[in-house]
Amino acid sequence: MKKPEKLWFLSVISHLMTKNLDKEGLRYIAQNYDLFFIDLWGVVHNGINLHKKAIETLVEIDKSNKKYVLLTNAPRPNSTVKTFLKKLGMDNKILENVYTSGEAALSYLKKNHLNEIFYHIGPPRDFDLFNDFEKKKSKEIKASKYVLCTGLFDDYDQDLNYYKNLLNEHTEKKMICTNPDLIVDRGNKRELCAGSVAMVFEKLGGEVIYFGKPHPEVYSESADNKNKKILAIGDNLNTDIKGANLLNYDSMIITNGIHKDEIKKDGIEKVSKDYEVLVNFMQSDLKW
Repeated sequence: MKKPEKLWFLSVISHLMTKNLDKEGLRYIAQNYDLFFIDLWGVVHNGINLHKKAIETLVEIDKSNKKYVLLTNAPRPNSTVKTFLKKLGMDNKILENVYTSGEAALSYLKKNHLNEIFYHIGPPRDFDLFNDFEKKKSKEIKASKYVLCTGLFDDYDQDLNYYKNLLNEHTEKKMICTNPDLIVDRGNKRELCAGSVAMVFEKLGGEVIYFGKPHPEVYSESADNKNKKILAIGDNLNTDIKGANLLNYDSMIITNGIHKDEIKKDGIEKVSKDYEVLVNFMQSDLKW
């Protein structure tokens, strides 16, 4: 973004107020939209429990004959995430609406890199995404054609310097990142995500191909979004809200998510300006 455009954008944002829907609920604006892209982690669940009011909201959206997609930056296949959510108690009808960044990445890899040697950065539990080409996994990064990042190694889940040292001499390789998120909150614990490793690689001069929000492809892959009035709902300004802005969708931030402390301290207007995004609506937690 050129400097004058950036200044114009921030000027526009400073004159727009984000409407708080805590009192009215999502029902107040739901009739204005044809399709909802709704984040999972931080909105519908916290990694441990489902949020009851959010589940009630999904049921009400369905009753209103509106469409929604539970669009998540999870680096796993749709089927794996659905199994996880079912264990949390999610109903089968709601599960039909799940779409993951991992599924989008898997489709791309099968078409473009099925026969190439790769090095996997991420925990072993993520590898179910790549069962179709497991034999192409290299134990040594120097023997690989590209780097596939789904997260952080369990033994180095807080140490980004480890990845800086690991990747420093391999910036000629491309990295495919299946989760652009930088951080996530599992219950009350904050964890780093694949996007943090990808950011390290980019700062070293490497090229990253991302799958997931805020990148536009995942939206069109997950639903028919042509000629529809759309609201994107999430707790992440860098992914959920920025993705909505890039596609000219309206957006709603869930303020009890990963930006909770920032918003509580400075308010949504300043925080959204700091992140250079436009937020149309806000709720503490998703509720109808």
